[in-house]
Amino acid sequence: MTTESRRVSLPEGPSAEDFRAFFETVELPSALCDTGLRLQLGNTAFARFCFDHGLTVEQMMESLSGARVPDDGASCVVEVPLPQGGVVVMELARRGACVSVVGRRESELMRGQLVVVEQALLEQARTEGVLLDLGRSVAEAGSEEELVAAVARGVKELFPGRTFCIRIIDARTGVLTSLYAEGRLKEGSREPLVLKRSAVGKLHLSADAIPEGRVVVAAQVPLLFESSTGGVSAPLVASGQLYGVINLEYPATLREDVDLAQDERVLVQLANQVAVAVKNAKLIDELTFVRKYLEELLEKANALILVANRDKKVVVFNQAISRLTGFAKEEVLGQDVFTLVPEDEHLRLASVLAAALRGEPVPNFELRLLTRTGEARVSFATSSALTSQGEVEGVMAIGQDVTVVEQLEQRVIHAEKLASMGQLAASVAHEINNPMTAVVMSAESLLQRAMMMGSAGAADAEKLRKILESGQRILRFTRDLTSYARPAKDKPERVQLNALLDRALGYCEHVVTQARVKVERDYGELPPLSAVPANLEQVFVNLITNACHAMQPGGQICLRTRREGREAVVWVKDTGSGIDPANLSRIFEPFFTTKMEGRGTGLGLSIVQRIVEKHGGQLRVESALGQGTTFTVRLPLAD
Repeated sequence: MTTESRRVSLPEGPSAEDFRAFFETVELPSALCDTGLRLQLGNTAFARFCFDHGLTVEQMMESLSGARVPDDGASCVVEVPLPQGGVVVMELARRGACVSVVGRRESELMRGQLVVVEQALLEQARTEGVLLDLGRSVAEAGSEEELVAAVARGVKELFPGRTFCIRIIDARTGVLTSLYAEGRLKEGSREPLVLKRSAVGKLHLSADAIPEGRVVVAAQVPLLFESSTGGVSAPLVASGQLYGVINLEYPATLREDVDLAQDERVLVQLANQVAVAVKNAKLIDELTFVRKYLEELLEKANALILVANRDKKVVVFNQAISRLTGFAKEEVLGQDVFTLVPEDEHLRLASVLAAALRGEPVPNFELRLLTRTGEARVSFATSSALTSQGEVEGVMAIGQDVTVVEQLEQRVIHAEKLASMGQLAASVAHEINNPMTAVVMSAESLLQRAMMMGSAGAADAEKLRKILESGQRILRFTRDLTSYARPAKDKPERVQLNALLDRALGYCEHVVTQARVKVERDYGELPPLSAVPANLEQVFVNLITNACHAMQPGGQICLRTRREGREAVVWVKDTGSGIDPANLSRIFEPFFTTKMEGRGTGLGLSIVQRIVEKHGGQLRVESALGQGTTFTVRLPLAD
């Protein structure tokens, strides 16, 4: 088998003359140069292009000699100044060692400019659309948190690929209230806020509007994010008040070219819009807070507050009046105000409401309110509730429970009677003291005579000795009672607490005897303390008396004293019935008592607590039903 080999001839390429002839027919003004932009070949259209713009080919090439030659495979556009003014655009493209130069005609240049303008208009429309959407979002935001989230979405859409930080502050204090960051913040970049001095000047932000210590004004704003290569910022200013700042930065990984001036213009436009929204949001927050505060104030005020509108319907019924009547607020709101009072009070209430709706205040009127268990007498002062235009829209009534006041007045009168009885008892004791002194002296004389008679007078001597002891006991008691009833001096003295306890117990000897209880004393070593003796005696007389009243015959009182650090501690413990836990927190309230009628006014323990606290001490109580009660008095020792 033989193989025949055949040579196939390929057509030859165009010659240099053919290329030159083709180059001449090209309508575009074109030239070929080396990499030094030295002319190698130019067509007729290129020579005509140069002539039309007032240049020779040589002048055109000389003007191009300083231009930057593009990289291999790349192209660029060069503007060449013209003698008569203006410029002509030349496009350079490189392939290996050959550089082509093509002149751009006016129509082509115009098309390029139109493309640029079109792109700018599209970008402007996009920006305006984003800002419009942002305006709607921030207007609908119900809180500062929602507002910041809406702004963050807008910044992401306007400036893709950038890192940014939104910081909102309190305009008065400069305290940071919200922060949103897209990127990794540097340590310590949250505060203080740094404002560019030029921006502060443009916004006419006064020094008073810049919180000292939390906001700094500087020539340049430091970068907040790690790996940032640059950035711009815009303060949030509305009505001359600073509400925060937005920082926009360019990470090193950002690939696209950025226009700092354009970004700053858009950011300032966005910041102006956001600042007004932030101001409005903070005003709404403040108004909401004030409204809630006033509602809480009305609701929890320690006074009876009731408000009715022009239709006589209840619109406010606070906790105090709810507690008094026993009716829940939900049961009363929207009901006719006349349903709260007995029928025979309707006429009086109607006249008061009519006067208030005419704008005439009624300073003080009493009426009966219906309650779940009966009625309560209250005293109200009314005033007109006005609209923002000054029109009367309802009636506000503020009052107090007169029933409680009357009870307090009766108890005060009773306490004054007891005080008068105490003074009378002291006077009686003084009158007893004089004849009893004579009895004691006579008994002592007769006792001495009987003792001198020896065994003959022994029986009389024993009787006289008992008379003398009883008489001295009466004298001692009347003397102590007079001292106790005498108004106490406010000037403190150095007193021995154990001896003072013994005197207080002596005042209560008749109470202890009548109650048939035992008293145990467990005194420790105590240094003197500074106190008003009569006042402290009153404290322990009251505690011992209460303990006697709380026990059945056969009970026991323990008086114990110890020193603990710089305090003297006294425990008055009884084995009585104890105090109900429901009443334990109220026993120091004035006029509160668990004793039966006639055995207490409810003032004793409140006075005791006041005296102890006035001495710089503390009074505590522990009690368990059926196991007894312990009062603990802590008093500071003298220096």
